[in-house]
Amino acid sequence: MSADKRVVITGLGATTPVGGTAPQTWDALLAGTSGAKPLPQEWLDRYELPVTFAASLDQDPSEVLAKVEVRRMDPFSQYAMIAAREAWADAGTPDIEPERLLAAIGTGIGGVHTLLAQYDVLKEKGPRRIYPLTVPMLMPNAASGVVSLEFKARAGAHTAVSACASGAESMGMAANMIREGRADMAIAGGTEAAIHPLPIAGFAAAHALSKRNDDPQGASRPWAADRDGFLLGEGAGVMVLESYEHAKARGAKIYAEFASVGMTADAYHITAGDPEGETQARAMNEAIESAGLTPSDIVHVNAHATSTPVGDIAEITSIKRAFGDAVGGVALTGTKSMTGHLLGAAGAIEAIILAQTLHERVIPRTINVAEVDPQISDMDLVTDEHRKLPDGDIAAMSNAFGFGGHNIAVVLKSV
Repeated sequence: MSADKRVVITGLGATTPVGGTAPQTWDALLAGTSGAKPLPQEWLDRYELPVTFAASLDQDPSEVLAKVEVRRMDPFSQYAMIAAREAWADAGTPDIEPERLLAAIGTGIGGVHTLLAQYDVLKEKGPRRIYPLTVPMLMPNAASGVVSLEFKARAGAHTAVSACASGAESMGMAANMIREGRADMAIAGGTEAAIHPLPIAGFAAAHALSKRNDDPQGASRPWAADRDGFLLGEGAGVMVLESYEHAKARGAKIYAEFASVGMTADAYHITAGDPEGETQARAMNEAIESAGLTPSDIVHVNAHATSTPVGDIAEITSIKRAFGDAVGGVALTGTKSMTGHLLGAAGAIEAIILAQTLHERVIPRTINVAEVDPQISDMDLVTDEHRKLPDGDIAAMSNAFGFGGHNIAVVLKSV
């Protein structure tokens, strides 16, 4: 690996609960918009779900995809395709040899809609009525596969499946492959479409979801004293990554430098993070050191901040451990307060938001925090209003932690 090979971000694409594109999502964050919406009444009537809301997409995929694409792709692949096309167009539709382009799209769950719908068909109508494309629609690598096909990305088609760290891990893998010289460009990100009665019931049974049914838009409240769980979201975030030399040679605009990624595992519990925060902190320190920085160089962290009582405290513990005496100089925000938790797409969306934050020099505030948890009140939390970032060279981080103990920290630099 060439340690000094720089990787930069030249295209952004997103479809989220608060916007159908990356710019629309950014504008919604600055407006303090919550993506929470009521669940379909038929679901509530049939299953008596304990949670009656989720952060569903702002734009229906059928509005931007052809009918045949909707029919042949599970929603999670549809979302990835929409975001990838936007990112590629934003990057200027580059002309590149297929062997020098790779795709890396992560997901936490994959084609759950197809899997469960076709199981219903099997039970009710028998095996002869199963849709022939069932398997290539439900497999978790379908999104990276369809994106690879769309853009003729022959340097590789990779899928990280690491729960809520999947999107960030896919971006990190792609950046590292560019540094290794295995590709000049990558279409990388994460996608998830898990707003379905079964995942909702499962997360609710695990006491992970907020049950603030009387106030859905106020449900996601990272760091608040009265937080009670996360807001389930869906969508996709994709960025175009490329070597700095390749970007400069073609005159591409650059949002930020994808400086480094840190990856560790807790090996502690299948769902709970290590309360001591040692391995999460190690992922952050690994990312900082790999970027050639020190903790005092990081001015901002877009935190994982899911709004769960235990998880938020564990992350703050790990941030304090990672930054030490420099923690007072780090401004924290939690954009899941607006987008909800997009599971396998969360880390990707938040890395995109981080790139926009550095590019625009403003940190979107965390909404819904009326009273900060006393265990977190000593941190610099961006809650009351957006925070302007200084001019000059700065660096920032986003965190993504997943069930299974997956810890990913991404560091971006301004350009």
